Amino acid sequence: MKKWLSTLIMLTMLVAVLAACGGGKSDTAGSSNKLVIYTPNSEAMINALIPSFEKQTGITVELVSAGSGELIKRIQSEKSNPYADVMFGGAFALFHDNADLFEKYVSPNDKDLIDGHSNTTGFMTPYVSDGSVLLVNTNLAGDIQINGYEDLLNPALKGKIAMADPANSSSAFAQLTNMLKAMGGDYDSDAGWDYVAKLLENLDGKIAGGSSKAHKSVADGEYVVALTYEDPAVSYVKDGAPVKVVYPKEGAVFLDAVAGIVKGSKNQENAKKFIDFLISKEGQDALGQETTNRPLRKDAAIGDFMTPIDKINVIQEDVAYVAANKPAIVERYTDLFTKIAK
Repeated sequence: MKKWLSTLIMLTMLVAVLAACGGGKSDTAGSSNKLVIYTPNSEAMINALIPSFEKQTGITVELVSAGSGELIKRIQSEKSNPYADVMFGGAFALFHDNADLFEKYVSPNDKDLIDGHSNTTGFMTPYVSDGSVLLVNTNLAGDIQINGYEDLLNPALKGKIAMADPANSSSAFAQLTNMLKAMGGDYDSDAGWDYVAKLLENLDGKIAGGSSKAHKSVADGEYVVALTYEDPAVSYVKDGAPVKVVYPKEGAVFLDAVAGIVKGSKNQENAKKFIDFLISKEGQDALGQETTNRPLRKDAAIGDFMTPIDKINVIQEDVAYVAANKPAIVERYTDLFTKIAK
């Protein structure tokens, strides 16, 4: 019995030693081949990037997909023991408001991003940009000219314009700030808000249940035009639907989707490799040619279905101001809509 007990103790000690020598190795020593990614992104984007990243690095990716807001809440709840290594996707404002959840990291590939779209915060890396656009059903539009925001005030379009609620839809809120900037010059001007009031009158009280319903209703022939964003709009064109994408002549704002490394995560070195790959030439070419997203590298290739950025009147949004003042902007819009809808 004593011999058996001694053997058991020795085996227990041996297991502990092996665990300390092997299992205790940190990611920085290169022992891990795992990466946990939280993402709100589409299947098309995931398929364009993740298999290539795994093949190139030998790292196995575990994906957790959900809405960006839900994923941020999960990262907050896991703060003391992070499960995710990377948050892949989300808006500037969301990351800005949760800066304490992310590690500082600037990829060496950051220098290759186009001007105005680099990692200026030190913790969030832009990888694609999406613009506010108009999606027009060419069968229903007929002779009606729709080239920009001003054209949406045409009485012939009353009740035929699809737009989601800026209070509940990030793309609709982006459209709201885009039109305020394009039609008024800033976010508080009377000219910008006067335009919004006139547009709301022409919506005739009709607000889409969500961003996807807005663009789908135009592709399905229920509405003539939708205020939406470039990614789904271009996908309809690519798939042969009777629609066209219009970049407002008054100016279109392009907002970046960003990624970041979760603070205190278990696979830090692998997370850095993913961020590097995301804005590498290979990763950005895949985004530009295999998806309807707009890559941000200066030398990225884009598909024929994408309009070159130099053919678009691009205007800049003050993202920090908008992020800080979003509640006030939404409240003003809601008050205005309530008055007009009565």
